[in-house]
Amino acid sequence: MSPERDGPADASFADRAVFAAQFVRAPVATASVWPSSTALACGMADAALRTAPPDPVVVELGSGSGAFTGLLAHRLAGRGRQLAVEINPVLAHRLAERFATVEVVPADVAELDALLALRGIQGADVVVSGLGWSATRPGREDSLLPAVVRALADDGVFVQFAYRWTAWAAPARALREELGECFAEVETSPVVWRNLPPAVVYRAASPRR
Repeated sequence: MSPERDGPADASFADRAVFAAQFVRAPVATASVWPSSTALACGMADAALRTAPPDPVVVELGSGSGAFTGLLAHRLAGRGRQLAVEINPVLAHRLAERFATVEVVPADVAELDALLALRGIQGADVVVSGLGWSATRPGREDSLLPAVVRALADDGVFVQFAYRWTAWAAPARALREELGECFAEVETSPVVWRNLPPAVVYRAASPRR
């Protein structure tokens, strides 16, 4: 199904402007200067929901401008439960205004264990990461991936994107290596050229306990 015909279009100019402004204010936390494209959002949603149950629990980390949030909400169409975790209060507020069916959680993804426990979620079917690879802290003692594994159901799936042009960098290699350590199955999509910059989608399944 083509991106143009499948759900919400790319972020509006206003959303892009707000997102860019938040990047200028907090570049490390925002991680990207521009929202992800519809093409990348479709790749993420395809990977996330391909084997999901009819009423899945979907947790999104670093929702930003809502590029992934909107398409996931469109495809879920009110089914299951969708959480969007976003630390930036401006972006979190806009998400809550735009997506009535999504539980927006204005919190740090580092608090994933606590925020899910507080909401009675023992095992998410899908965790979708809108965070850049640096924010997941791969290969470090405070890496987010072990928390993601704890958050997932036994047959849960984790989906993460990575920019193609940084694939050579040590943190990007560390991310791919840690995904292999934390999950029994890891798939890498073809390059999504219709994104700025081009990206790939990692789909990790069968979390190792």
